[in-house]
Amino acid sequence: MSRRFAAALALPLFALTVEGAWADILVDDVVGITPDGKGGLDRFTGLLIDDSGHIAAVYREKDKRPKKVAYKVDGKGRVLVPGMIDAHTHVMDAGFARMTLDLSAARSLEEALARITAYVAVHPDRAWIEGGGWNQVSWGLDRMPTAAELDRATGGKPAFLTRIDGHAAWVNTAALAAGGVTETTADPAGGRIERMEGSRKPAGVLVDTAQALVGAKVPQPRPSDRDTAFGEAQLEFLSQGVTAVADMGTTIRDWQAYRRAADAGNLRMRIVAYAGGVDDMVLIGGPGPTPWLYGDRLKMQGVKLYLDGALGSRGAWIKAPYADALDVTGLPRLTETQLGNQMSRAAIDGFQVAVHAIGDKANDLALDTIEQLSATYKGDRRWRIEHAQVVDPIDIARFGAHGTVASMQPQHQASDRIMAEARLGPSRLSGAYAWKSLAGAGAKLAFGSDTPVEPAQPFVGMAVAISRQDADAQPLGGWQPQERLTIGEAMAAYTTGAAYAMFAEDRLGRLARGMRADFLFVDRDPTTVPPEALRQTKVLETWINGQQAWSASRGVAKPVASPPSRASGSDGR
Repeated sequence: MSRRFAAALALPLFALTVEGAWADILVDDVVGITPDGKGGLDRFTGLLIDDSGHIAAVYREKDKRPKKVAYKVDGKGRVLVPGMIDAHTHVMDAGFARMTLDLSAARSLEEALARITAYVAVHPDRAWIEGGGWNQVSWGLDRMPTAAELDRATGGKPAFLTRIDGHAAWVNTAALAAGGVTETTADPAGGRIERMEGSRKPAGVLVDTAQALVGAKVPQPRPSDRDTAFGEAQLEFLSQGVTAVADMGTTIRDWQAYRRAADAGNLRMRIVAYAGGVDDMVLIGGPGPTPWLYGDRLKMQGVKLYLDGALGSRGAWIKAPYADALDVTGLPRLTETQLGNQMSRAAIDGFQVAVHAIGDKANDLALDTIEQLSATYKGDRRWRIEHAQVVDPIDIARFGAHGTVASMQPQHQASDRIMAEARLGPSRLSGAYAWKSLAGAGAKLAFGSDTPVEPAQPFVGMAVAISRQDADAQPLGGWQPQERLTIGEAMAAYTTGAAYAMFAEDRLGRLARGMRADFLFVDRDPTTVPPEALRQTKVLETWINGQQAWSASRGVAKPVASPPSRASGSDGR
């Protein structure tokens, strides 16, 4: 366990109880803002929270408050908004990213190599050098890095370093040898071994499914490592005002780490899990999605399926060749039959399906399959398409059919803009990161970060969504500005839209009677400031179930244990 996380756990408990009994809490004198669930925003000045962590009443300025409550929180005129919901995360990856070598800040190949050299020197006990976050595009390279270059920094130890999007791994000569990857190794289905120009010699980067050739040899983290990684990730989410997440690609080992945290009373945030494939789906959920556990803090809802790769490694599956690589159209990771079979396998037992689709061809096939399966699997399925980054304009209208959810990440647009222009060319950008058009077609928008690909910073995401600009306010006027959202639409995508996407709109996403009391105190009204100020929003306190889970002044507070009747399972609402 890291010293930082251990220290956080040791902080004193913020008591909301009298002699251990749960009782009503009045949060008053606030500038309250919440999506109303109908496309608008409601304002209020106080909340009454009952002994189960639900909102019992919402007060406007002139409404009478109860005279007797067990505890009163004086908001002192601060701004209060709902807890943010990150609709697409990789929780354990985010935690491990904080425990291993982080190359996300490197701005050149030489800087990356210097960081690797320093890391190796500080960690002589590591059998493998692990980490990630590198991005050859931000280094100004028109190629992938090589094993020979990595050899210069790793001192003969095998190294496995994932690209920032998680869809490629940079490995050195020792790692290639450990995986038995040679000139004669064939590219696996859905993957690519980058080769030295003019030969079949592995160059040092493995794309998509090819990562497993070496990744299978990397030592598995111990359960205690997973516990620490989860603690690190949870601390980061809480500090950014994220109270609930959809965890994409949950393994049985991840699920057990979440259960261990909950059993120990250390699960503060809410996690809705989407298994990393059909096998893990069955291991975790068995005959169907689990009920809500631990006072609505943990639920296994569905399965995440990968249909293609990412733009940065040219693995996104597109209809026409890449503008900067005319012999490449991406890497489909499933055939049409495989996709249909796996989606059907999940749907038949009531699991929700989330399909990773970045390129326009992948989105086209995902929509085709949803249309076909919707004829068989009736009812409210809420098929999810994760990312939907590049959509052929002729397919946008299809998102409005069959209750499809467009689960998207605004920060990707700001980070990927220049790369997307190079990969696609100017004629294919009109359907890229097309939030406004997809919502206009009837898709439900659910926003997230894809962390650790992007930081889990919802207010930064909102700023991008309303401006289509990066941190330097570029480009002027916004990129494809017709796709900008209003602040109300952007906030809804991080709250009510994200809750809807995980079948949790009956308890999460807005502050109204009967909903869970998950909220934030922030340092400004996000609905009245310009994008550059919205980006700088600071979370002062994070509350979950009417209990303070984190504060900027002192970090994490251990939650009060739920009453025995509510410690696990559904609360019956």
